[in-house]
Amino acid sequence: MLKINLKKIAEGLIPSFYEAGKESIRLSGKNLKITIKKDNTPVTNGDLLVDEILQETISNLTPNIQIVSEENVNEIKKFDNNNFWLIDPIDGTREYIKNKNEYTLNAALILNKKPVLGVIYAPKLKRLFYSFGKNDAYEINKNIKVKLNCKKLSKKNEILALSNSPTPSDIILNIHKKNKVTKFIKCSSSLKFCLIASGDFDIYAATARAKEWDIAAGHAIAEHAGAILTTFSGKKITYGKKDFANPALLLKRSNNLMK
Repeated sequence: MLKINLKKIAEGLIPSFYEAGKESIRLSGKNLKITIKKDNTPVTNGDLLVDEILQETISNLTPNIQIVSEENVNEIKKFDNNNFWLIDPIDGTREYIKNKNEYTLNAALILNKKPVLGVIYAPKLKRLFYSFGKNDAYEINKNIKVKLNCKKLSKKNEILALSNSPTPSDIILNIHKKNKVTKFIKCSSSLKFCLIASGDFDIYAATARAKEWDIAAGHAIAEHAGAILTTFSGKKITYGKKDFANPALLLKRSNNLMK
């Protein structure tokens, strides 16, 4: 594994996330320009500017580590699938286009196929989350830094789930039932991982969907706060897979969701 100062790199990224978040807000609404990519998903001038800002800072911090972004992945010819950065400049682009507040900016460092550092910023909520190792996950909100530890914040008799959809599939509903979920709420971005790391919610399940850059930063933050992320069959999730495809995933705040 590369010997680098993860704390220094994570904290070095924070100013650029604030800058990129500010720019994303400036371009939202009337200033937003939307195009449709080959995969039939939207991309905006906000996505591209955020990507540019984050890539520049990351390149300066770790010039010898390759950057894979949702916006440059089709241009990559040579790829070290053990050690690399994953960037999703704006996760929840459709929410961003609608001028809603759930969208996030994301970057994760992958070493030996595992996420060892993550930064996620929700600009309109002014909530920034980052981590760089076990028990080193934090949130900065209104200039106050709080350590994240997955401590349950809801009532003990409640099990709160997050969902990609307001109408989850039977597969997801069965997982909710098995884990005695009492209520679920739709959330459209990587903010889901952070809300479990903070203890606000207990569980998130998703069938195979999206790409590695959608989950890597959240994976790091949640796991470093003490959460458990696996496939439905309990296997660990690694990165650098073919086409960057995600398996089905199950994220739990704790093995005992009542506590």
